[in-house]
Amino acid sequence: MKISEALRHAGLSSAVLRRILCELLGCSFEKLFLLANDSLSAEQERHFLEICSLFSSGQPLEYIFGKASFMGREFEVSPAVLIPRDETEILVLKCLEISKNFNEPVIFDICTGSGIIAISLALALKKAKIYASDISPAALKIAKQNAKKLGAENIEFLCGDLLDILPPKADIIVSNPPYIANDYKLDIWLKAEPSLALFGGIRGDEILKRLIEQSAKRTKYLLCEIGYDQKNSMQKALSKHGAKCEFYKDLAGFDRGFVAQFF
Repeated sequence: MKISEALRHAGLSSAVLRRILCELLGCSFEKLFLLANDSLSAEQERHFLEICSLFSSGQPLEYIFGKASFMGREFEVSPAVLIPRDETEILVLKCLEISKNFNEPVIFDICTGSGIIAISLALALKKAKIYASDISPAALKIAKQNAKKLGAENIEFLCGDLLDILPPKADIIVSNPPYIANDYKLDIWLKAEPSLALFGGIRGDEILKRLIEQSAKRTKYLLCEIGYDQKNSMQKALSKHGAKCEFYKDLAGFDRGFVAQFF
C-alpha cells in the first residue's frame, strides 16, 4: 500500500489518517506528503490497518498511542485518565497570570487526572508548592509518572475526593472537574474516557458547586473549567459565597471557565 493510498483509507477523515501515518512513520505532516509515493512495508501496513480498526471501533488515538500533547509537552495517557484538551491550556494560562500575585504560591489542582495542570504549573513556577489530588488511584499513578518524566518536583500527589485530604489553606485552587450531565449522549470516542472524569451529576454542575462551597473559605482564588451552558448556575453559586468572578470563553466562543476571587 502506497502512503497516498493510505491517506485515502475509507471511512476515516484525512486529519485522522495523517496523524496515524505520522506516528507510524515518525515524521512530520510536511514530510508525510513528500513520502506520498513511497510504499508502507508489510509490517507498517498491518499496523496501520490495525490502528484504523481500533479507532473506528471507538478507541481514541491518544489511548492507542499512549500519549497526548499539552502546552507543547508530551504526556502519558491511558483509559484511566481524561485526554487533554486544548481548551484547558487557557485555564493554565489564567492560573499563571493569577500566580504573579504571590512570591511562593500554594496551589491545589483538584481532579488532576494525568497531571497536565499541576505539572504545567510546577514547571513554570519553581517556587510554588503544588498539591494535586484525584479520587482515582489509577489516574494518580499516571500523573506521578508524568511528573517524574517531565521533572516536575514541587508537586505532592494525594488521593481523595475534592478538598477532603488537602491542607487547610491555598492561595489558588484550580480544577478541570467532571461537569457533563449524567444523561448526556456521548460519541463513541468520548465513551472510551473514564466516566469518573466526565460526569458531574444529574445536571452536570453538582461537583462544581461542591468545589465552590469547599473552596470559599480555603482560598483566595478559584479557577475552574465549566460546561458551555453552566455560566448562569456558576454565577449564582459563586455569588452565594461572595465571590467576585470573571468568565472566559474558549477559542470556539463557548463559555469555558471562570476565575473567582473570595474575600
